[in-house]
Amino acid sequence: MQAPSHAHPRSVLRSPFRSCAQSSARCLGRIILLVVFLLAGTWQAEARKISRVVIDAGHGGKDKGANRGDTYEKHLTLKVARLVESMLKAKGMPVTMTRRSDQFVSLSSRAAIANRYSNAIFISIHFNAHTGTKLKGVETYYYGKQGQKLAAHVHLRMLSRLKPRNGDTRQRKDLAVLNKTRCPAILVECGYISNHAERKRILSASYQRDCAKAIVDGIWAYKTYR
Repeated sequence: MQAPSHAHPRSVLRSPFRSCAQSSARCLGRIILLVVFLLAGTWQAEARKISRVVIDAGHGGKDKGANRGDTYEKHLTLKVARLVESMLKAKGMPVTMTRRSDQFVSLSSRAAIANRYSNAIFISIHFNAHTGTKLKGVETYYYGKQGQKLAAHVHLRMLSRLKPRNGDTRQRKDLAVLNKTRCPAILVECGYISNHAERKRILSASYQRDCAKAIVDGIWAYKTYR
């Protein structure tokens, strides 16, 4: 998803990893704060009920998403989405994909697919880009309180597994796949294809597997904690 050239909107939940290089002590403190946030709820003896995970591979068909050269976001999102699907099914979790091939699906149709199911969660997978080349890292967006906890769990696992330098978790009220979806929904930006070094990582099968594994681990953590 092409990032706007202006500054990002004010975050509702800032990543504890931002500017970690400035102070290791400050970084550790922020990590502890996020962990406290995640564990602040009541431990549940039974897992949170999730009947289905709806996986949304961003863009597709005539909507190519962000691109640099012959690298197109729509292809990358589908690769990661398929990996997430496979990993979730291996755990016995029912999965619905909003698309399985290079086809166009409208934003409202993607949300409508998620809204068919009760007790579902919605994960939209994207890759970022910017007019400049310096920005890099992962970002996770949510809409409303029901998606905030899911976003925090997934984002923490993305940061832990991929080890990007920066990234935020924040509310976005302007994204149709989030604000039109009734279940807990997040949009994960898995890295910047506009950054040359990060694009090289993104194109590797190992990075794509790590993205998928982090998303799945975050979903499972969300099932466990209230």
